[in-house]
Amino acid sequence: MPQTDHDRVIALAGVVQAADLVRAIAQRGQANPEDVEACLASLLKIDATSSAEIYGGATRLRSGLRLLELQLNHPQDMELTRYVVALLGLERKLARQPGRLQTLRDGIEEVIQNLSYFPVDHSNTTARFADLYLNSLSTLSPRIMVNGDPANLNNPENANRIRALLLAGIRAAMLWRQSGGGRLTLLLRRNPLLRETRRLLTAVD
Repeated sequence: MPQTDHDRVIALAGVVQAADLVRAIAQRGQANPEDVEACLASLLKIDATSSAEIYGGATRLRSGLRLLELQLNHPQDMELTRYVVALLGLERKLARQPGRLQTLRDGIEEVIQNLSYFPVDHSNTTARFADLYLNSLSTLSPRIMVNGDPANLNNPENANRIRALLLAGIRAAMLWRQSGGGRLTLLLRRNPLLRETRRLLTAVD
């Protein structure tokens, strides 16, 4: 994975977009279907050579890039920050457990084999992603606590979408680490990351 600000920004926008979609479903019971599909589809690109390739281009992360620009420029959304930090932290723990990583890879390869029957946005595929998250990641601590309307959180379909998007957020967090992102990167390279975010937004808007 190239270790450039371009790749780091796309990866971080993927984390932010997934986190915001989780929040939207938890609070409102709905989220932009194109943004959801972009995040879930990234789970299927196991051996891509760049962050952009994993998402099919920065255009599919427009929402995440807009939110990232706000967070880098003048962070005020503490709830979104909490989700992003939790996803980045959980991915670091996952990276140290090759057995769990292999289980996730095997499960995703199984999903890929069944795409002709159940496309990425099919409820069966979402449920499979949710199971992978539940069985491989929800047992790591600290668990990601999702806040929202109990009526939305207790809805089985919404619960599956939330877990699938958390898995997509972990995937993006993995890209962030693989592209050279770390705990100090946001502090030490905030301005370069902000410039690259704005450059990408200009290109996709």
